[in-house]
Amino acid sequence: MKIEVVKATQQQKSVLCNLMELYQYDLSKIEAKDVDAYGLFGYRYLDYYWTEPQRHPFLIKVDEKLAGFVLVNQHTCLHRDNNARSIAEFFILRRYRSQGIGEQVATQIFDQFPGSWEVRQTAFNLDAQVFWSKVINQYTNGAFDEVFLNDDRWHGPIKTFNNSEKLT
Repeated sequence: MKIEVVKATQQQKSVLCNLMELYQYDLSKIEAKDVDAYGLFGYRYLDYYWTEPQRHPFLIKVDEKLAGFVLVNQHTCLHRDNNARSIAEFFILRRYRSQGIGEQVATQIFDQFPGSWEVRQTAFNLDAQVFWSKVINQYTNGAFDEVFLNDDRWHGPIKTFNNSEKLT
């Protein structure tokens, strides 16, 4: 199985937008979100991934087929470090889940950006909490911190780590 994480180009924005709808649909069960008058969930930050240099959109491919996406940015709740990274959104199509693909993709993304990381999960997304606990524990050999925020910034667990030394 060939797993690729490729930077999404401006021309691929509509592809990412379509995948985002599937992602939002999955989350609607947890977050009680509704579609708009056009039958879409939408994602108000998507355009910024091609206009702001601190945002990075990636498409995930498995054996040349689209399998998901990852959005990385520098919008963090806990880090005061302007260079800290965050997984803003992470989506693997259901067909490709539970095969180790998400773990490989997360590792590739983390390895691309050495430094401080913050990975948030909403309080009600228990599957994401289990996934990220496993992935980050393996990636850092247990060298990460976790706090639970419940304020206007975030509601749920946030895992933090620094991979600078791991990658040198």
